[in-house]
Amino acid sequence: MTDVLLAVGTRKGLFLARRRRGEWDVHGPHFAAQAVYSLGIDTRGPRPRLLAGADSAHWGPSVFHSDDLGETWQEPSRPAVKYPRYTGTSLERVWQLHPAGPAAPDVVYAGTEPGGLFRSEDRGETFELVRPLWEHPSREKWVPGGGGLAVHTVITDPRDADAVTVAVSTAGVFRTLDGGASWTPSNHGVKAVFLPDQHPEFGQCVHKIAQDPVDRDRLYLQNHWGVYRSDDAGVTWTDIGDGLPSDFGFAVAAHPRRGDTAYLFPITADIDRVPADHRCRVFRTTDAGGSWEALSRGLPEEDHYGTVLRDALTVDDTDPAGVYFGNRNGELYASADDGDSWRQLASHLPDVLCVRAAAVG
Repeated sequence: MTDVLLAVGTRKGLFLARRRRGEWDVHGPHFAAQAVYSLGIDTRGPRPRLLAGADSAHWGPSVFHSDDLGETWQEPSRPAVKYPRYTGTSLERVWQLHPAGPAAPDVVYAGTEPGGLFRSEDRGETFELVRPLWEHPSREKWVPGGGGLAVHTVITDPRDADAVTVAVSTAGVFRTLDGGASWTPSNHGVKAVFLPDQHPEFGQCVHKIAQDPVDRDRLYLQNHWGVYRSDDAGVTWTDIGDGLPSDFGFAVAAHPRRGDTAYLFPITADIDRVPADHRCRVFRTTDAGGSWEALSRGLPEEDHYGTVLRDALTVDDTDPAGVYFGNRNGELYASADDGDSWRQLASHLPDVLCVRAAAVG
């Protein structure tokens, strides 16, 4: 089996798991006592680069990188992500670290709280604020969600380095086709059930978006109530939640190679944030949301209460695909067969906030 590195960000440090010859070894924590809210594994260069957004209660948030699979870590001498003085604000948290596509080999995006997008051209060592999104005319009406006002999702189109999609909680989806010079709200069809006008131009509480690996114009969206699909790169959205036990949740991931295939972890409700029906199950569609099947072989069968957060469900790039998730119970699960069966890799970890995986051998 292909060697895989699995990075697990928790509320009290980073844990790394390595699969060699089919066996897993989990070790850590790195960044002890720091909350790790964002991770990236950049495999575009001659060797993988790991990126971690760690948040020290004493020193504040920072972005670290490692070029030796987590054996050692480097932090820039000056803050990698820093709001310019003119903004009148400061960095609260790095919610997303996203290596861009092959057309932009050194570009990494950072999504932050309070609602900013930063761009790096040196693989994540220094970042600059993307001012047009920060200065968008609608910004003064953006309202923080339960976790704050955060750019938590960044998607880049491998066909076009200038096409970038972001999700902001709770401002919704915004797209640029000119490398960030201008941004357009792209929420048509997505409900904001908590607003008097449930179909505003912006203001939706989007939880996560994933991109189809075959049809790059196809996106899957988990909303604060509602699961949606777009077939036109986010211009319009269609509800695909029928067949799920609940259309509330946080996480969504797409299969790395198989078109029309995506994964969700449904949550009971916004006021009852536990797995739907108190069962630990990942749901998979293989027909772009036309139908859903529960995947639970090897997962706990008893009543379960471990919530999976927006970045705590991921896939790797092996064949068959590895699928992974962690929850707020501190449990970590892995599938080596596209989600058909599962095994527990760890238990009693701190709250799992985010996971990332990639083949490294």
